[in-house]
Amino acid sequence: MEPAATIAAVMAVVNTSHLISHLFQRQMLRNRARRLRQRDEDMKSERGTDLSQSTGPRAVDIMVAMGHVDAVEWRFWARESSTEWWDRIVLQVWDESQWLRNFRMRKGTFLELCELLSPALKRKDTRMRAALTVQKRVAIALWKLATPDSYRSVANHFDVGKSTVGVVVMQVAKAIVDVLLSKVVTLGNVEVIIDGSAAMGFPNCGGAIDGTHIPILGPDHQASQYINQKGYFSMVLQALVDHRGRFTNIYVGWPGKVHDARVFRNSGLFRRLQEGTYFPDHKITVGDVEMPIVILGDPVYQLMPWLMKPYTGTLDSEKELFNYRLSKCR
Repeated sequence: MEPAATIAAVMAVVNTSHLISHLFQRQMLRNRARRLRQRDEDMKSERGTDLSQSTGPRAVDIMVAMGHVDAVEWRFWARESSTEWWDRIVLQVWDESQWLRNFRMRKGTFLELCELLSPALKRKDTRMRAALTVQKRVAIALWKLATPDSYRSVANHFDVGKSTVGVVVMQVAKAIVDVLLSKVVTLGNVEVIIDGSAAMGFPNCGGAIDGTHIPILGPDHQASQYINQKGYFSMVLQALVDHRGRFTNIYVGWPGKVHDARVFRNSGLFRRLQEGTYFPDHKITVGDVEMPIVILGDPVYQLMPWLMKPYTGTLDSEKELFNYRLSKCR
């Protein structure tokens, strides 16, 4: 989330908390008034008193006069949100193309994601309001992450408060990191990766590495460090992927100005590859050279015994073939 938007969301939550506290105190006073009224009525019923003949002010009348409670019935303080668009249109009418365009995933994938995140996101209903469903929470977060819509626009789509959108996005993001990151972004079966890369033309390969830039709003502190070579503010995401393009390792957080090679050398992945602890000990012999499991990178990375990159300069046929096979696996 953008820094300015984060601050705005936090402030909105704080303000909402103050309002809830104030209204909760008023509700307690109203409940107390009702109890007093009920007790008076019970006592009069036991004495056989006709309410039409009773004299003197009731306890609740005294509290109203003192300004402790209002003379009107308590009403639900927050408007009921409409789920018509979400329940009847999105969930029941939208086809796969609409799901892919707006949520960047198919409906089946969305439902599976909701099931996995349910233990971390499910909330109980309260006397004040019904809790948002897990599906609606995940949908709000995905819509915000997948589209350039503002928080206000997303709030209008799902008929929730703008501050609710900010809170839900952070909750879903945290749940994804806590519940899914270690399960989804994992090395997996190395033999399958090696076989898949070999079928594409490069032997004993454990994946390909590269960096990409995640656009952000310019921070207030050291903003120039976040301007990348293409001229916009970003943070660097380094990813190692397998032969099918699935993430097996990620490293994120460096300012956009930092070179990919420097990010790599400061990552835990580099340290483990250097120590020989990331991949299992699986070597093959190529010619008279013993070759460990390697990863593939572009020319910006440093050539290492476990990192192969393309030849540069004048190339003969063998070097061109090497570059071609390497590029197919990258």
